[in-house]
Parts: sequence; C-alpha cells; structure tokens
Amino acid sequence: MGQVQVITGVERRRRWSEAEKRAVVAAAFAPGAIVTAVARRADVSTALIYRWRREIEEASRGFAEVVVSSVEAVAPTERREPVIELVIGGNAEVRILASAPPDLAAAVIKALASR
Repeated sequence: MGQVQVITGVERRRRWSEAEKRAVVAAAFAPGAIVTAVARRADVSTALIYRWRREIEEASRGFAEVVVSSVEAVAPTERREPVIELVIGGNAEVRILASAPPDLAAAVIKALASR
C-alpha cells in the first residue's frame, strides 16, 4: 500500500516581490515564450501572470523611465541640441527639444497620452 502525507493547517500564500513578478511576466511574454509553460515553471496560474501584467501596465501609466545620455559632437564645429525622447504606450514616439518651453512640452505629452 502507498504512503499518504496529510498536511494540516492554514494554507499560506507566497509573497512575490515586484522584481520577481516582473521577471515572470517578462519571461511569459518574451518572443517565442508560452505563458502556460512559464506559469508551470513558476508554479502559478496563467491568470495570475496576466493579472501581474495588467498591474505592471497600470502602475507604469503615470511614470516614464528616464535615460540620460551625453550630447556628442557631430563635427568639431557642430553640436546637436539635446532632446527629450518619449515613447508613450509603445505606439507613439516624440522628440522635444530640451530648449522648448515647459508648457509646450507638457501640452504635447498630454495630447499624446490621451490618444
């Protein structure tokens, strides 16, 4: 006869850090990945992965990642003017001159974000 193990007590939920959630979501939606396979490896349901993806998208709507780069010389006498580059929602991209008035830059960003 086989052995049976009975576990008693309250089932405990696992706690996932934001980094862990992002790693699982990134793995699940990487090119060629299969969400169910990633879910099996992480021992979570596919619904939870989709929920985490929604939460990550909602949390990132109000903020944008900022990357600062140096201004490089194009030629010894010519320099490029610094620009602010934005990608909004993955489908709109805009470059605004850094010297543009803040009100104009804010209006452009607001118009693109509401699309």
